[in-house]
Amino acid sequence: MKLIALESSTRYLSVALWQDGALSERCADLPNGGSDRLLPWLSELLAESGLALSALDGIAFGAGPGGFTGLRLSCGLAQGLAVGLDRPVLAVSSLEALALSAGVEKVCACLDARMNEVYCAFYVVRGDSPETVMAPICTPPAVLSAPFGSGWLGCGDGFSAYPELLAAALGTALVGVRADIRPSAAAVARLAAPRLAAGAGVDAALAAPFYVRNKVALTTAERFLRGGSK
Repeated sequence: MKLIALESSTRYLSVALWQDGALSERCADLPNGGSDRLLPWLSELLAESGLALSALDGIAFGAGPGGFTGLRLSCGLAQGLAVGLDRPVLAVSSLEALALSAGVEKVCACLDARMNEVYCAFYVVRGDSPETVMAPICTPPAVLSAPFGSGWLGCGDGFSAYPELLAAALGTALVGVRADIRPSAAAVARLAAPRLAAGAGVDAALAAPFYVRNKVALTTAERFLRGGSK
């Protein structure tokens, strides 16, 4: 199985190439865009591996939740590549990729959703197979609660955006916090490879981001009611 994976749900953009279990990746923290990096990175990875685009079996992308522009970037690029190659596309949850990147069993994956909210999901990770304990939601951080028990590692930039609120909400359910862990194309590829091999890919026209929250912005009055202008 050979595939390209794209992840741009956060400011950390990445592209990965999966070749029968071997992974190579390009990535960078790009707070002010970076859409011009993905295709050159893809070309570099293919050139280094000696592969042509036509050798790929599929395209995977981090479908979100995350920044709306970033999600559309990865989805659109994945669709364009898949149409040109006549290959299947696989959408992978960016929170699932975040959980896999943590390298521990119990993960609270949490990303800053702006508008005084977070995207959050809980996973138990065994090998390369995250099991969803609480499906992704978009919620104010102050009202978030752990599904059961303790020992959860809090991961993602939600914990740097709202550290006090999340600490108060989750309390002793957390065993620690790693706000620096982010979704990556390498994790997307690890999740996508067995699914594509099992035939889970879809036609490019059917690929879509997973927004969780469909409202892009709040009015001034709504921002005030939520406690600020963020």
